[in-house]
Amino acid sequence: MSNNATTGATGPSPRTGLSAGVDLSRRSRPGERAITMLLQVSAYASIAITFGIIVALIEPVLHFFGEVPLGDFFAFEGKFAVLPLVTATLMVTVIALLLAVPLGLGAALYLSEYASRRVRKVLKPTVELLAGVPSVVYGFFALTFVTPTLLQDILNIGVGFTNALAAGLVLGVMIIPTIASLSEDAFSAVPQAMRQGSYAMGANRMQTSLRVVFPAALSGVAAAVVLGMSRAVGETMIVALAAGALKNFSLDPREGMQTMTGFMAQTAGGENPVGSIEYNNLFAVGMLLFAITLVLNLLSIRFVRRFRQVY
Repeated sequence: MSNNATTGATGPSPRTGLSAGVDLSRRSRPGERAITMLLQVSAYASIAITFGIIVALIEPVLHFFGEVPLGDFFAFEGKFAVLPLVTATLMVTVIALLLAVPLGLGAALYLSEYASRRVRKVLKPTVELLAGVPSVVYGFFALTFVTPTLLQDILNIGVGFTNALAAGLVLGVMIIPTIASLSEDAFSAVPQAMRQGSYAMGANRMQTSLRVVFPAALSGVAAAVVLGMSRAVGETMIVALAAGALKNFSLDPREGMQTMTGFMAQTAGGENPVGSIEYNNLFAVGMLLFAITLVLNLLSIRFVRRFRQVY
């Protein structure tokens, strides 16, 4: 009798404890519902902003193409020709990726597979600091050092005051932290057991890094590269200062040429009246740039989903 009374006084029965546990699991913590609502609002706001951008572009684009034929827009020559801007944008982006992808992936592999914990704590924030440098500083760096000192004096390359090569190189330096940081996170997410299995089979660290870790993190690496490429395509100040301000359809990176974002920055300078055909041309180029970036992101999502590894 006393044992039963003691048991009932000191602790709940198994049934009572189970029901209490269920009630606690269903009970929301303080502020959890508010945080959930805030995250939902943030997600819906991003979607609404995207549709808002599209809606804002549609009307002036329709007015533009109501006066300018598609053939005059998608042409290599002419006042409203956009293909020289597209080729210049692609050229600068390719140059940037040729510099940023090897250096970014190399830095990521070193930080993930070779560097000690102390070195990683120092180097990774240092690399990420490059992402905080304003792009206008990179642009002046290209004008004052890369073109006159590096390309003309040291490498003895015949380039003009503005050229696509200098813009691409500096743009590549700017996106290195993006590729390096995201790729390092992807490499670090690979399970340690895969590395240990590779070592057990007799592979060295280099073979393990290139043949085990890199393929396992391929989806994350691809996402990092595409994100860096999207940022390079949408960069404005570097290409506006270093690449040039004249449309020039050329495959020679030593020449000056105007990119899509550089053209948009120049057109939005206030010289063209609102509602004019020149002003609406800005929105047409912006819509094309938006479409190119969207296609790149969709291809990235498809690639990541196809090769994604879940551990």
